[in-house]
Amino acid sequence: QVQLVESGGGLVQAGTSLTLSCTASGTIYANDAIGWFRQAPTKEREFVAAIRWRLNDKYYADSVKDRFTISRDAAKNTIYLQMNSLKPEDTAVYYCAVDRSPSRATMKISDNYDYWGQGTQVTISS
Repeated sequence: QVQLVESGGGLVQAGTSLTLSCTASGTIYANDAIGWFRQAPTKEREFVAAIRWRLNDKYYADSVKDRFTISRDAAKNTIYLQMNSLKPEDTAVYYCAVDRSPSRATMKISDNYDYWGQGTQVTISS
């Protein structure tokens, strides 16, 4: 069992930066993947980024590649999402999630994730 708590959301202007944190209580296993997803009003939840815990390899959606960076601090059981050059279309509730059996083919699919946080709101004003 894993509990996830996201933090760091807020209201910022376009072009600025924001860093989200996701702290896990419980065990993150070496083969787990941690993902960030987001959901805007009236839209489906979409993949943003993911990282495999042991391998530390990272995956990004095309819409955020080169602007967002996912990282982890194993000592703190925390995953970060550094978001730069924010755009109004980045506005959404951001969720972190744990996938206990990830693969490169499935890490971008929300249904494969086993545990979810409650989400944190990110609003980008133009």
